[in-house]
Amino acid sequence: MSNRPLAAAGRLVPLLRAGLIAGIVIAALAYPVAAATGLGAKVTAHAMEHKTKILKTALPAETSYLYAPDGKTVLTMFYEEYRQYTKLADMSPNIQQAIIAAEDARFYQHSGVDPKGIARAFVANARSSGISQGASTLTMQYVRMALRDSATTPKEVQEATQQTSLRKVREMRMAMDLEKELTKEQILERYLNSAYFGHRAYGIYAASEIFFSKTPKDLSVVEAATLAGLVKSPSRFDPATSDQKEATARRNYILDRMTALGYLSPNAATSAKSEPIELTLSYPSNDCASVPQEWNSWGFICDYVKNWWSAQPAFGENRLERMDKLRRGGYRIVLSVDPKIQEAAEKNVGTKGNTGSPFANGIVLTEPGTGRLKAMAVNRTYSLNLDGNPLSGNPEAGPKVKANYPNTVAPLLGGGDLPGYQAGSTFKMFPMLAALDAGMTLNTSFNAPHRYRSEIYNGWAPSNASGAMSGMQTMWSGFGKSVNTYFVWLEEQVGADQAVRLAEQLGLRWRTDVDRHHAAPANAKTWGAFTLGVSDATPLEMANAYGAVAAEGRYCEAIPVQAIYNRDGTPAIYRTAGGIEREIAKPRCRQVVSADAARAATDAARCPTGDTPARGGCGGWSTADSVRGTVGRPVAGKTGTTDSTRSAWFVGFTPELAAASFISDPDNPFNAVGDGQSQIPIHAVANTLRDALEDQPTREFTPPSDAIVG
Repeated sequence: MSNRPLAAAGRLVPLLRAGLIAGIVIAALAYPVAAATGLGAKVTAHAMEHKTKILKTALPAETSYLYAPDGKTVLTMFYEEYRQYTKLADMSPNIQQAIIAAEDARFYQHSGVDPKGIARAFVANARSSGISQGASTLTMQYVRMALRDSATTPKEVQEATQQTSLRKVREMRMAMDLEKELTKEQILERYLNSAYFGHRAYGIYAASEIFFSKTPKDLSVVEAATLAGLVKSPSRFDPATSDQKEATARRNYILDRMTALGYLSPNAATSAKSEPIELTLSYPSNDCASVPQEWNSWGFICDYVKNWWSAQPAFGENRLERMDKLRRGGYRIVLSVDPKIQEAAEKNVGTKGNTGSPFANGIVLTEPGTGRLKAMAVNRTYSLNLDGNPLSGNPEAGPKVKANYPNTVAPLLGGGDLPGYQAGSTFKMFPMLAALDAGMTLNTSFNAPHRYRSEIYNGWAPSNASGAMSGMQTMWSGFGKSVNTYFVWLEEQVGADQAVRLAEQLGLRWRTDVDRHHAAPANAKTWGAFTLGVSDATPLEMANAYGAVAAEGRYCEAIPVQAIYNRDGTPAIYRTAGGIEREIAKPRCRQVVSADAARAATDAARCPTGDTPARGGCGGWSTADSVRGTVGRPVAGKTGTTDSTRSAWFVGFTPELAAASFISDPDNPFNAVGDGQSQIPIHAVANTLRDALEDQPTREFTPPSDAIVG
């Protein structure tokens, strides 16, 4: 009885040389349960050939890295499978030899399918009346891993992983085809970069780092044999468990196999087996919560990068596809944030806003002419740990509030799902800019009463904050004093819908049902309160919108990166609607209003800051007249407060930087900031611009033309 399996195995060897038919026969004999399912009819040469071509170019999922602006300091990583692709030349010969000894001793002799291995497995399986031994070569194993990694549908995942004879036959055929396309070295390299070693370590680079805190090039014989042993069963042979008995036995078995294959001398193997397994475990960071503590505030920047990434069509058709690309695409992402400006932002927000306060005080700075993010800071700690927050609610049920303090990961500064904060009179920029672009002049005058009744806006009658604002106003004085009735009248002249559409062109988005209703084309003409900033906005939006004014009417989309590289080191690109290829990290800009209109708006915006406009007069006083003295150079901007000072803003800019700061309670907009804290955003912007531009040459604003002055 015992000779019958051996005789059968002997008959199989000639059949294997016949190619695919032999593979089907072997599969049917080795897996009798599936023999009656008509496997041959399901295996088509065309499908096999197509998948083999895919595998020839397919690469496994790879970790993406987020770098500080120096392009060297890793802030965090994004991955589903922690992996960094490594060339075979950068791997120690020890790991190459150990994996061959462990998994496929005849790797260099066979052509993808090993007849002797199949015969040996068939005998073992026949004796055990089951599947006690496999016959998968390294090439077949790689095919299985690559099919799994390249699967895009649940059906493909199932086909790649199901324990059936059909899958085995497919692997055999594709392994033989693949060996005609790739060299042994290429297959071994791909295998070692695809294999799972446990502890979320995918590929030899991750395994070397996680278990031994070193690169694959530096692995010793003992370390290599230990890692090679994990592929068969990552949990069973895990050396990080308290009992290393099985891990040591498996390692020693592989050392013996390396000796048998001539990779190790008997004495070297004996010496290696006497050594204990000494681990130096490391735990790679993943996602924004893993940003190092010394870079904590950059966690908010990291979070914005993710939100920005998820909105880029270049990375997929929807948010899920784009985030999958981030976690599997092996990108190298370099931030555009300037460390000096970020430090200034953190310092000047931190000194003016208590981390434990319910009022969030934040600031965002962008670069006019590029839209690149230069700083983002808020008086919160970036952390998932909400312990100690009395408002965080039942941890099992989730937090009751969006922006817990002192800890939060809420996107308080822009780029996420939060609607933002009412921005008050900072919105007066939009009707003024629209009016200037439509041909009105800076000297457009109106005798602004304390209260103004608007017939266009259905009898709405807003008033000024002070009786001292009444009287004849121009754009300079009206903007400098923030005269509500002047700007309601001005908005009537140009059309509220024109101001709304311009704000959209400058990057504002309507996130609440109320705002979307008023901004709709059918309703925008009667949205008189738009000029008073009743809509929600984020600091990022406001900084970038005012940045377009500083850039003389050229709006650039906000972008948090200076470079994005593919896994092969080439810049990541996207294709425009016109078919032109452009780098994703390059600024995307367009002229929104004329340069002269933007210069005129800038001239008027110098009045609120205490600066002197180039062409007109500010009317004697302004709402933030300390800013010019603090910044020490030409500066423009606008204050903004809402009813009862529930929130307060200041948006300011120089030719080099645009900054927006706010203070508000994100969780309770009815919790008024109060007049006593309304100066906080003014100081935050002024001090940050001063510190950020220290030692930089002073640049002047370009004056507007005579025609637009009027």
